[in-house]
Amino acid sequence: MKRTKHKNINGWLIIDKPQGIGSTDVVNQTRRLFDANKNGHAGTLDPFATGVLPIAFGEATKLIPFVMDGNKIYEFTLKFGFSTNTDDIEGTPVQTGGHIPSKQEILAVLPSFLGKIEQTPPPYSAIKINGERAYKLAREGKNVDMPPRLITIQSLELLEQISSDSYTFRVECSKGTYVRALGRDIALKLNTFGHLTTLRRTKCGFFCISDTILLENLKKIVYENEMQDSLLPISTPLRDIAALAITAEDAVKLRLGQSLSPKNYDVTKYIGKIMGAFENDCLTALVRIDERKISPIRVFNLI
Repeated sequence: MKRTKHKNINGWLIIDKPQGIGSTDVVNQTRRLFDANKNGHAGTLDPFATGVLPIAFGEATKLIPFVMDGNKIYEFTLKFGFSTNTDDIEGTPVQTGGHIPSKQEILAVLPSFLGKIEQTPPPYSAIKINGERAYKLAREGKNVDMPPRLITIQSLELLEQISSDSYTFRVECSKGTYVRALGRDIALKLNTFGHLTTLRRTKCGFFCISDTILLENLKKIVYENEMQDSLLPISTPLRDIAALAITAEDAVKLRLGQSLSPKNYDVTKYIGKIMGAFENDCLTALVRIDERKISPIRVFNLI
């Protein structure tokens, strides 16, 4: 059977993921909508969560690790009084009868979560334990011993009390942070129990909620040029990285994996740093600047 040829699509599509579907589902749906050869997501969101889900197409997939390394911002609702086996509203209650803390009590414990802290991920997570996904083991009723990990919380704010037992928060955190576990730990710090009832990501790396498009709106687009207009350039997540304008000849060398001499470029102040190399505004490579060479670390085939 002859394989259907799909389109070479390059760029970023930032979806405001709805509740109830997984990140992989969004990847598959958008690949079909664009009839694209290749795409992938940067930063998994559980079906329970909503918000910013960056989808990389084509050559943009080479920047997925770069985006995932960036900080994330979430807003979440924490309901006190009982915990669940998933640390969110979709789970089964496991510990009940906890007291409801006051706003003053909550504000008093939040500073203890700032900076570098150890966090034990929830059993219902995609982390692999001896080659098996933790959530698979947990669903089978097996005991899941989750090793703690070091994460960083840049900021943690109490936004408002929305009911007698529920409060909303905003957190900026490093990659690897489980917000469901953070909610669980805030409650435990207050000598009570809790679980998340909402979770929304408003920023992922360089992408914000203002960059997003609703999946349902994307499905309503009829014309191909309008579909293309929903894509952001490959270089969008590099907007805080210095740009290096290179010659066509040197662009060829970088694409072949060859290093350049720094003598022809004013890069002295970027020694030890990463820059984006552009030929006529077209991203050619991510390069590392050393005293003796400019080395390609990611090459983009966009010509």
